[in-house]
Amino acid sequence: MGENAHVEELAREPTHDLENESPEALYAFLEERQWGDGLPVVAPTGDRVEEMLAGGDPGADPDEVLAVLPPRGGAATRRTVAVNAVMAGCPPEVFPVVVTAVRALGQQRLNLRGVNATTHPVAPLVIVHGEVVAEMGFNAEVGAFGPGNRANATVGRAVRLVLLHVAGARPGPGDAATQGQPSKYAYCTAENAAASPWGPYHHDLGVDAPSAVTVHCGENPHNFHDMESDDVERILAKAASAMTTFGVNNACISSGEWFVGLCPEHAATAAAAGWSRDDVAEHLFATARRPAREFRAQFDLLAWAPWMRDAADDDLLPMTEEAGNIRVFVTGGAGRHSCVIPSWGMTRSVTLALEA
Repeated sequence: MGENAHVEELAREPTHDLENESPEALYAFLEERQWGDGLPVVAPTGDRVEEMLAGGDPGADPDEVLAVLPPRGGAATRRTVAVNAVMAGCPPEVFPVVVTAVRALGQQRLNLRGVNATTHPVAPLVIVHGEVVAEMGFNAEVGAFGPGNRANATVGRAVRLVLLHVAGARPGPGDAATQGQPSKYAYCTAENAAASPWGPYHHDLGVDAPSAVTVHCGENPHNFHDMESDDVERILAKAASAMTTFGVNNACISSGEWFVGLCPEHAATAAAAGWSRDDVAEHLFATARRPAREFRAQFDLLAWAPWMRDAADDDLLPMTEEAGNIRVFVTGGAGRHSCVIPSWGMTRSVTLALEA
């Protein structure tokens, strides 16, 4: 069977008619087949799936393959993505965000096969940027990573259901994470552009669009806080202390990215000192360091850049090989808590313009 025929076969998902349409019967039906994420779902009836598809580009082919997702090699068509979005409880208007996130998952640089195959607890984080944050009701303020918002919760859950059902990333043969992590249920936040002193994150990457979606495959957020200081260097010393741990994959894989989610107050302090987003990244690159001998004492295998491998034992080495691997965005509300989100290491974030 040729590759295209294989993709087409995987795109043809069967339909099932249930005599008993109660939530309990649907729950039992999914559990018997090891489908779903373990939580109750919305029944993906034909009418609901059509309504979800209409929330995107009404002229698009519902059988268009958005991405082929490993390890199963499943074809994520618009229709199969819509089925999973219905199950997750998405309102139809957020469907373009789910579609764009799925396209990002299929980008080679993201390395979804490795993300799903690793024992590391990594999950794709969806970050929503631009006009749609307000238009579609995403929460970019207090509790931006937490529960209580339909758009954040259901988009994150829809992406996970696509990974479970299309990519085959079920715990065990399809998702080898030793312990997993809570963000494997739903992992979606939004950039708080209204409270950011800098331009939109995606514009800095050259994505010239009103709205965009970033997918970064990483751990749960690692909190750091500074409740007192108006000194940006003192605040970022806390961030550097959260980064300089040997417990993350980025410690032994120097190509790994770090996402730094600054709260509005910490970002404002940086901007008041004349610092740009790049200045924050450069400072963390320069200060989040430990002696080379400590890395070598902790790891027998180091996937390092050549210049790091050649360093003397007393040289202070960074937690990533270049400042460009430290990505800064603003999210959250009042309160001086920010976070760092280390990656799995062998993955690169993807930012795409929002599409229908």
